[in-house]
Amino acid sequence: MSRLGPFLVAPRLLRRPWALPRRPSSVSIVTGPCAGLAGPGAAASLCSGPAAPSLAMEELLSRSVPPLPPYETREKAPPPAELRSAEFMRSYRALEAGPPRAELLTRLAQDFGVDHGRVAEFSAKVLQARELQREPGALLQAEDRLRYYLCPRYRGLFQHLGRLEGGLRFLMELRGDLVEALAARHAEGPHVREMNGVLRSMLSEWFSTGFLSLERVTWQSPCEVLQKISDSEAVHPVRNWIDMKRRVGSYRRCYFFAHCAIPGEPLIVLHVALTKEISSSIQAIVKEVPPLEKEDMNKITTAIFYSISLTQQGLQGVELGTHLIKRVVKELQGEFPQIKVFSSLSPIPGFTKWLIGLLTSQTKEQGRNELFTDAECQEISEITGDPAAEKLKRLLTNNEWVRSERLVEALHSPFMRLCAWYLYGEKHRGYALNPVANFHLQNGAVLWRINWMADTSPRGITASCGMMVNYRYFLEDTASNSAGYLGTKHIKASEQILSLVSQFQQNSKL
Repeated sequence: MSRLGPFLVAPRLLRRPWALPRRPSSVSIVTGPCAGLAGPGAAASLCSGPAAPSLAMEELLSRSVPPLPPYETREKAPPPAELRSAEFMRSYRALEAGPPRAELLTRLAQDFGVDHGRVAEFSAKVLQARELQREPGALLQAEDRLRYYLCPRYRGLFQHLGRLEGGLRFLMELRGDLVEALAARHAEGPHVREMNGVLRSMLSEWFSTGFLSLERVTWQSPCEVLQKISDSEAVHPVRNWIDMKRRVGSYRRCYFFAHCAIPGEPLIVLHVALTKEISSSIQAIVKEVPPLEKEDMNKITTAIFYSISLTQQGLQGVELGTHLIKRVVKELQGEFPQIKVFSSLSPIPGFTKWLIGLLTSQTKEQGRNELFTDAECQEISEITGDPAAEKLKRLLTNNEWVRSERLVEALHSPFMRLCAWYLYGEKHRGYALNPVANFHLQNGAVLWRINWMADTSPRGITASCGMMVNYRYFLEDTASNSAGYLGTKHIKASEQILSLVSQFQQNSKL
């Protein structure tokens, strides 16, 4: 899961030999030294000098961003000019991805935001109404005026774009560019971050559950859908078409959310394995071939959520994953009433990086040991021939430690308790530091079990020393668990986890 945010992972832009050919874009791109905005009259204006692209951007934004009508005439404002919004879409898509689009978004955020003068004026009027203790109606009207002028102008552009055919898809693309620009620092500053929050909030309303439909993927689904599901799988990459067929075949389920305005387009995808018990290894799910037979209901008592991925980077931060899991649980309960156990088999992104950071701090002070017992240090040193912390840091960096069965066995106990502490004890603002843990705990799951060598792929070894974790969903307790975590920041954990945490506290001095 770019991590989901967090658990939700951004799609992989990877082409495969068996992938379907892509249709060429219908958008024409202005190339050459005058490349820039394309649209009615925009391309020609770019070639008039060095400052022409900036002037073209200003002209485009001035035409496209509707003015905020006076408060008194807000209900009588003229309808949005669809042609201008469509022109903005064409011109934006004609820009090259990266810095050119980031510059346009930065200008939009800085020059077409809130009218701070009006905000100051009506803030004073709200205070005046309170001080003079005017009747409630006068105070409420003053507050309503202030609320109205707190709305940034670019919000009107986004609203108009959302009403166009294909507008929601475009806004997802635009926010994806905005998220990338912020991450790459091509666009910076409080105005840009504020616009990102405004657009995320608007998308959260447009992509609420009432507009979403749950769809199941099978081998008979359209090739385009199977291709998109494959391309978006960022947790456990799909290797080939045989692998894809297995993931939507017997004892497997794959679901996605689609929006009513973008039918058939996967927005977020959830993969489920139907098993007899809580799985402790991802290899048993994605590599072992299930029998080519009709599903035996007696062999299905457990549902394992083993991958959830956003397909649209522009929907990062929009609450889709929680709703998708809840809808899938209901779907599975209808199909398999005998299923009583719901659990995830989740990656632990960031654990190896966190552990290497601890080892680095150990090596800065010779003879310092806060991670391992004396007996463990001695055993590790005998195997590696070097001080435990310094050598382990190098072995973890290049994944060489898994080549030694003896070393893997020696690290089993200390790594398990370190991982338990990382998930349970390491916090960010009082909540779990690990984004996947935070996602499931917010949903009301229980931190259930850490599994040793559960993901022996290079990706799994690199990210989490091969470990994975089960978050178990007790349906009758999820609401109270979620409220407890969000309210008091208490993590509900199993005896295995608490025992490992206790061992960590006894054997370390962190």
